[in-house]
Amino acid sequence: MKKDRIQFVCQECGYSSAKWLGKCPSCGSWNSFVEERDSVLLKNYREISPVKSILEWDQEELERKSTGFENLDRAIGGGIVTGQVVLLAGEPGIGKSTLLLQISDRYAQRYGHVLYVSGEESGSQIAIRGRRTGVLSKEVLVLPETRLEVLIEIVQNVSPKLLVVDSVQTLYSENISSSPGSVSQVRECAFKIAELCKSKNIPVFLVGQITKEGNIAGPKVLEHLVDTVLYFEGERFNFYRIVKVVKNRFGASGEVAVFKMLDKGLEEVPEPSAFFLQERTNSSGSVVFPYTEGSKPVLVEVQALTIQALYTTPQRRAQGYDVNRLSIILAVLEKECNIFTRDRDVFINVVGGMQVREPAADLAVALAIASSLKNKPVIDLVAFGEVGLSGELRAVHFADVRLREANRFGFRRAILPRTVSTHMEGMEILSVSHVKDAIELL
Repeated sequence: MKKDRIQFVCQECGYSSAKWLGKCPSCGSWNSFVEERDSVLLKNYREISPVKSILEWDQEELERKSTGFENLDRAIGGGIVTGQVVLLAGEPGIGKSTLLLQISDRYAQRYGHVLYVSGEESGSQIAIRGRRTGVLSKEVLVLPETRLEVLIEIVQNVSPKLLVVDSVQTLYSENISSSPGSVSQVRECAFKIAELCKSKNIPVFLVGQITKEGNIAGPKVLEHLVDTVLYFEGERFNFYRIVKVVKNRFGASGEVAVFKMLDKGLEEVPEPSAFFLQERTNSSGSVVFPYTEGSKPVLVEVQALTIQALYTTPQRRAQGYDVNRLSIILAVLEKECNIFTRDRDVFINVVGGMQVREPAADLAVALAIASSLKNKPVIDLVAFGEVGLSGELRAVHFADVRLREANRFGFRRAILPRTVSTHMEGMEILSVSHVKDAIELL
């Protein structure tokens, strides 16, 4: 038994201090320190592993099981691995519980009973949503519980084929005096559940709440101890949802799966690129960008709008794109291409709720701004490349994969950095070394 000790823990990042502090020295948050008392009985559910050379360890064959959604299986690497710990995060009301309830139903029909643990809803509420979404399997066992010790005991007795915990911030351990949702509680509950499920080879889905900044609530160690981190994104008042794989120990990260929210639950969209381009019009300020962080590319539409500024300071707004990166691109366009926007409001939108953070989108954003400013549409063309501070275009990864996806959807021209050596049959490759050359080509 660890000796009881009082400490003050930052509820934003998990930084601990022996005394109370007004401002966290780690993350800079104000008034985020809460007094917590540790009294934790440490118990390890896994056997002690032997020490071997890296050449003596045998390669383990991963047995993957389907979630019932082909797009989601493909995004996480082919399915769920036994003992895999998956953290699913998203805004309130985005559809996390609905998605996991549907996964539980489809998983139970194939592999056996699933234990669905909810600390936010009662059993009656889950049953109502289950009837609405068509979840009628008797193999889905519902447990409204928030005590960690009770949860562990039931998991050991039932031995489910899949465990779903909604959400990890609602659980609490009786060995810790702090309230549910605190750093100590979240860290302890997630660690105990992960250890137990890995020892019994039970895959588990943990639902994580997010802060107003869009980050997963609780300590950063929560993301470190899980095997896979999924972000559930999309506008709450839009029909479409995007599951993005941020971290994956059993496959590539950066993959996406697209769903459509209906009255009867979530329905997967088989072709994400077709979904993002289905309502595109060949108007000025619109450029198609082949987005990819994993192995599967997705064609997204980048829109730009420039209008005369009504106020002294022009506005810079971006939806789905980094506004700081936008300021850099505007400065490069003014200095290197004589495209002035100092007296204009500039708005950037990535259609469909996709959050694009890779620098390969720089060229598409620059061309969309120039197209809107000059009122000239960009037709039958895709563009990608990183824009440097002097206007030079730098190479990006997965060029062949991006071009193959664009060619599959009928695009016949592509603008990309000259340093990218690639060829695609049936496509005209326009290689340029400077953003000014790319704008002059159009």
